[in-house]
Amino acid sequence: MAEVISMADIEASAARIGIDLSSINLDSIQLPPGEDFGIQSGDDGDLYQDDPLEFEGGFGNIIVVDNLPVVPPEKFEKLEGVIRKIYSQIGTIREGGIWMPVSPDTQKTLGYCFIEYNTAQEAELAREKTNGYKLDKSHIFAVNVLDDFEKYMKVPEEWKASEIKPYMPGENLQQWLTDEKARDQFVIRAGSNTEVFWNDPRQLMPELVHQRQYWTESFVQWSPLGTYLATVHRQGAAVWGGASTFNRLMRFAHPQVRQIDFSPSEKYIITYSSHEPSNPRDSHRIVINIFDVRTGKLMRDFKGNVDEFATGGSGGVSGISWPVFRWGGGREDKYFARIGKNVIAVYETETFTLVDKKSMKVDNVVDFSWSPTDPILALFVPEQGGGNQPARVSLVQIPGKEELRQKNLFSVSDCKVYWQNNGEYLAVKVDRYTKTKKSTYTGFELFRIKERDIPIEVLELDNKNDKIIAFAWEPKGHRFAVIHGDGPRPDISFYSMRTSQNTGRVSKLMTLKSKQANALYWSPAGRYILLAGLKGFNGQLEFYNVDELETMATGEHFMATDIEWDPTGRYVATAVTSVHEMENGFHIWSFNGKLLYRISRDHFYQFLWRPRPPSLLTTEKEEEIAKNLKKYSKKYEAEDQDVSMQLNEQDRKKRKMLQDQWNEWVAKWKQWHEEERQFRIQLRDGEASDEEEEYEAKEVEVEEVLDVSEEIVADQD
Repeated sequence: MAEVISMADIEASAARIGIDLSSINLDSIQLPPGEDFGIQSGDDGDLYQDDPLEFEGGFGNIIVVDNLPVVPPEKFEKLEGVIRKIYSQIGTIREGGIWMPVSPDTQKTLGYCFIEYNTAQEAELAREKTNGYKLDKSHIFAVNVLDDFEKYMKVPEEWKASEIKPYMPGENLQQWLTDEKARDQFVIRAGSNTEVFWNDPRQLMPELVHQRQYWTESFVQWSPLGTYLATVHRQGAAVWGGASTFNRLMRFAHPQVRQIDFSPSEKYIITYSSHEPSNPRDSHRIVINIFDVRTGKLMRDFKGNVDEFATGGSGGVSGISWPVFRWGGGREDKYFARIGKNVIAVYETETFTLVDKKSMKVDNVVDFSWSPTDPILALFVPEQGGGNQPARVSLVQIPGKEELRQKNLFSVSDCKVYWQNNGEYLAVKVDRYTKTKKSTYTGFELFRIKERDIPIEVLELDNKNDKIIAFAWEPKGHRFAVIHGDGPRPDISFYSMRTSQNTGRVSKLMTLKSKQANALYWSPAGRYILLAGLKGFNGQLEFYNVDELETMATGEHFMATDIEWDPTGRYVATAVTSVHEMENGFHIWSFNGKLLYRISRDHFYQFLWRPRPPSLLTTEKEEEIAKNLKKYSKKYEAEDQDVSMQLNEQDRKKRKMLQDQWNEWVAKWKQWHEEERQFRIQLRDGEASDEEEEYEAKEVEVEEVLDVSEEIVADQD
């Protein structure tokens, strides 16, 4: 292995030969198995230093198939043909890659064989698919990768009790929630640095908590409740936690991991990788692992070709819609599911097997989504038979797989589902063809999930031909917003599923005309919404109070690419990431649109608020606090006044410092001016004064010969 060198040496070498490392996509670099060429991992190179096994061995592409029939020489060819037929369907077997040892005494086979594939991935897939394969009643295959035998040989002959390590209490992973100033944390990635900060709006600047260089090799991700910060490395993923120390808590071995996803209550983490085949005609191989976050135990893995995971959905990684598995059942982490061809495979986490041991058959299903709070699936099936069989949206209860509600939809072009975060409502945006089939129009099917028989209401815009640009439910509320229109300045309409006049019908509250907005960002606490104009609108911002139906403030963050509210709804961050070469960094705003501070960072990649777990207060207690807010706010008003006085004192000190710097600069120039006085007098021919008004102006006539010419004059005589 190459000698380990520091990143500083690499950067110095790159600068010496004129290479800009920031312009290089390091993720595209593929290293040979087991080699890192001295490039240290972002985890200080010790992510897996305690792991006894190596991921890539010398015989990882060879499998051993045991429990084969013992046959005489005349049946060798037939047995080899059977084995080749079974195993060549899984991968490419090398020439001469099947070897069946024979007994020197009987000349019969010994009941096992070796099979050599082109790649270790093919060998692993063969082991997975054929271990336990029943050739006949007497011969059930036992398949292992040859590299595994070295591990088995190291098992000691005699049992030895494990060493019991003394209990060492760990750091309280929720301690950051007890911050006396009730601040929130956020993480940013810029260049090679990853930094965690407190948001301190009182001081009009963030406070650094923790920072590391090369902490991750691609991205970072908070867990849904904010307990863990996940990082991604060549060898796998790792999670870190705490208020300020961010010690590593667990690691998850998964070479070449590309994506990760947590379950809603952080019990499990899913890791994903895609591997190129050795044969260009073959498809990519997908590996998905599900780990227990606290113990690091592998609970279940899924492996196969990309075609097995690419059915349904849209977008994603290497043809895969991410996340492949979607979690359901609310915060209990009880179910997860993925879509397949004509099926929805629903698994339960008690055994990590299919519910009722079989997938749910749904012909032609193309998409599904879980209720955020209940084990209810919303399924979408498009039209079939040229429109003879209508499209439909179905609500299915898990684990009983009982259909709670179904709605048939006709002339459907496309369909998209939006759950309200409390699971009370479901909006289905339906794009329908006109009678001529030359254009489409859009409407909404609104499901009231918590009401008896789940009533459905149809909503069409005043101009049903308007294009729907964005839709968003109000968190913890009954309202939603829609951006619609075909012009360069669309309209924004607000609706409510429940008003004092109409408790069971949707009502329009207001339409804002001609707005520079194409994205909607509700505060997590509801009531306030940020109307944002990204991309073509160059970062136009409007902070709107939906309770009062009035604009609180407008602003601009030029070229903004990302917007994210903090989990309490008090502050919002806007960011310009490295998709733009200039103006990289982020701004922090108050909920009512006041710009608090700006931070610039070159090569800015990520800004993520640290999520908070749900409040432990009951709804009644929260309402009581809201009613008596003045009583509770007295303490914080006094603190705010103290901070304001501190800021005023800081401003006074800053102004005094600037004044002192100015006075020092003036005194220095006066000193230089005096030191050069004699030189100036000399330049003025002895005149002593520097004041212009003390001089007397004199006019001096100077005769100057401009030209001389000679002319010969002829003599008149």
